[in-house]
Amino acid sequence: MRSSVLSLSSARDAFSATPPLDRAIASALPTRLRPADLLRLTDEGAEDVLSGRYDHLLPSDGLWPTDERWATRLLTDEEVDVWLISWTPGKSTELHDHAGSLGALTVLSGALSEYRWNGTELRRRTLTAGDQASFPMGWVHDVMRAPAGPRPVTDDTAESVGPLDPTLSVHAYSPPLTAMSYYEVTGRGTLRRTRTVLTDQPEGDM
Repeated sequence: MRSSVLSLSSARDAFSATPPLDRAIASALPTRLRPADLLRLTDEGAEDVLSGRYDHLLPSDGLWPTDERWATRLLTDEEVDVWLISWTPGKSTELHDHAGSLGALTVLSGALSEYRWNGTELRRRTLTAGDQASFPMGWVHDVMRAPAGPRPVTDDTAESVGPLDPTLSVHAYSPPLTAMSYYEVTGRGTLRRTRTVLTDQPEGDM
């Protein structure tokens, strides 16, 4: 991969050599990837998991953890991390953001409940197998396995992801996660940050 870092003089020359009206507006985001790119990566990652490409990263005994969430990194480079997460009943991520990273997910099987802060209240939505969602900067949400989520789409899918009918999703973050902040809703109906942690784990510590 070609380095995207330019020397100061090279950057200045490139800037001055381009007519102002034709120059693309530089992004203020910390990554060149966009939500659509992350959605595509999670969709491709989901297809690869279902096709068996990442079987060597799955639990060796074929049994998915039932007490705590479980995750494995499918892909990583300087621009993006892609993860597979297995969700367990009753375990939420807590309200959090992704600090300086954009995010996206694709649900492989089962269903997830997302509680998103919309500025005045928490709004709930359910994401089922095949659904996708992206998370721009400043997105604060809590995610957990939805009760009685639907079964995987086909019997073949169920066999490929394991015998316990797990709830699985593929997540992408760009730049790769380095920190997350956690929040609580106050009695005045506002959001208060409770702590910030350094982490490279997806959707909070496993």
